[in-house]
Amino acid sequence: MSNVEKNEATPSKSYDLEDRTGRFGEAVVGFAKRIPVSLVTEPLIPQFVRSGTSVGANYCEADNAGSKKEFRYRISICKRESRETKHWLRMIAAAAPDLKEEARRLWREAQELNLIFSAIYRSKKNA
Repeated sequence: MSNVEKNEATPSKSYDLEDRTGRFGEAVVGFAKRIPVSLVTEPLIPQFVRSGTSVGANYCEADNAGSKKEFRYRISICKRESRETKHWLRMIAAAAPDLKEEARRLWREAQELNLIFSAIYRSKKNA
């Protein structure tokens, strides 16, 4: 196996949660632009965008926290915002059934992020 093949199979860079939450926020914005605006979806869209993009913003804040207490607090916000995003995705899927599959993919990513932040939060509980 060549070095190129080896590097593609096994990334040399450690996993970047800041990048992942940023890509999630970008996906949220892109998806929100495709949601048809109606009386039902109009109030859902801004809530969804706020919670979905807040995950990454709060992770950046956590990453630059000045204390363990502040870090844990910011991670708890990430956890709450990812969970709230799942709720809005569920409501959007109900309001715009044509977008259900894409909403489901984003919901799964929000769920994974929620599980990651929950694990980080628990691991910092006794630290």
